[in-house]
Amino acid sequence: MNLRLIELIAPPETAQKARELIKDEKIIGIWTNDLEDGCAVLRVLLDVDYTEKISDTLSKKFGDVDGFRIMLLNVEATLPQPEEDEKEEDETEKESRPSRISREELYADVTSGSELNGVYLGMVILSTLVAGVGLILDDVATIIGAMVIAPLLAPNVSLALAVTLGDLELGWRSLKANAAGLFASLAVAFVMGLVFTVDTSSEELISRTMVNLKHIIIALAAGSAGVLAFTRGVPATIVGVMVAVALLPPLVDVGLLLGAGYMQLAVGAGILTFTNLICINLAGVVTFLIQGVRPRDWWEEKKAKKATRYAIVTWLILLVIFGFVIWYWGQFDVQSMIPKPLK
Repeated sequence: MNLRLIELIAPPETAQKARELIKDEKIIGIWTNDLEDGCAVLRVLLDVDYTEKISDTLSKKFGDVDGFRIMLLNVEATLPQPEEDEKEEDETEKESRPSRISREELYADVTSGSELNGVYLGMVILSTLVAGVGLILDDVATIIGAMVIAPLLAPNVSLALAVTLGDLELGWRSLKANAAGLFASLAVAFVMGLVFTVDTSSEELISRTMVNLKHIIIALAAGSAGVLAFTRGVPATIVGVMVAVALLPPLVDVGLLLGAGYMQLAVGAGILTFTNLICINLAGVVTFLIQGVRPRDWWEEKKAKKATRYAIVTWLILLVIFGFVIWYWGQFDVQSMIPKPLK
């Protein structure tokens, strides 16, 4: 069982009212203690699936009270083990209960990894260097090592979450982090292409210039898996490898080929990169919707629905355009673009 502990800080009378308000909800334990500064703390132990419902209920009812604050803590273990609730849920309650972490926890997890700072750019540069060497040496293990770092996962998931919640500020921060990461990776790979000898006989290098419609399926699955990793609290680095499969190697491929002067081959890798970027964000938004991620208040939800609708239509139009481009590119013989070795 995945557990969370909600701690509510408020005046004693508010804490008591909050206790009465949620005492009949599906919670494992509830405790109240008075603090020295005239406030009280209400602690609620519950399953992660009910966290959002309880925190929303408390915030809507007591959010305007002076001194009100809610803290959400992850519970690694508790003794004795909580007993499974054997009471049957009706169908309406089952449908309304999201099988994911709460909106606030999800927001904190996503935004913490999408900040544009030196650490993020450093991770992008390091992963690009490792991926570039792997592509040049045709070494699959080295390429996988670069993908484990997975720096481009969080900004794309953050962008999808911003669209789903209609959060313009988060969307702008995500776009800046995403663009900076993509350009930094491309620039480093370009310099590597200028400095090192890029061998076009490398299977790993050339395979990412041969674009076909099957790559769309991989990218859609990667975007959905990346979002599910965050909504279920799965370590993002594990699923980040899948997202990195779709983003990092093709992007580095573009930089290497441009730096080495193979313009036609770089076009194929560029088509793959942009198509994967579109698919990841489209799948991310749709997966957040399926998971029931919504703003807390109805007026914010109205704005979010509008933003989500525009985003999905935009991504779909771009996907259709790039799908046609992929089909058209497939009419060319990529092998004929590869320079023949000198005898």
